[in-house]
Amino acid sequence: MNKYIKFGITALMIAFGIYLMMNRNIGWGIVTVLFSSIPILLFFKNEYILLAFWFLRKQNMVKAANWLSKITNYKSQLHKSQYGYFHYLQGLTLAQDNPSKVEPYMKKALEYGLNMKHDRAMATLNIAAGAMQKGRRQEAQKLLEEAKKLDTAGMMTDQIKMLKDQLKMPSMQKHLHNPNMRQRGKFS
Repeated sequence: MNKYIKFGITALMIAFGIYLMMNRNIGWGIVTVLFSSIPILLFFKNEYILLAFWFLRKQNMVKAANWLSKITNYKSQLHKSQYGYFHYLQGLTLAQDNPSKVEPYMKKALEYGLNMKHDRAMATLNIAAGAMQKGRRQEAQKLLEEAKKLDTAGMMTDQIKMLKDQLKMPSMQKHLHNPNMRQRGKFS
């Protein structure tokens, strides 16, 4: 549903509430006017994103991804403040199945902006993991330090420590050689 249709629904509800109050149904008119605040709330906090957060909290990634898929054009359906969270949630729902596809979503989420520090820390941590997976160790180290600064509550200390330990391990690609090629020199 387009985000501006919600304003139309609110206007109709307020008009109906005033109509009820004029016809001596003051109680129902007040209730209708109070309920007209729900579409305004859903203008700023999209119902699909709220449901996706709910199922993400319940660890049901399939249903969270299903609710996110109902947002077909995020620029016409969401308020600007929700763009970052849309990409953030898409990245989180992909994290278990396709970890290599998470990094672009998290970068976009940080570009659009995330309100909570722990959400920014999680996005930065996922970008660091993607950088480490692609062999960009220095970038991953910087991102891990940034994620550590953003994680003021200490919710992701274990994940940050685990990724730092993985960074300390040598890259296996540089050390894998063909054993038959060990003794060969330039002129052998």
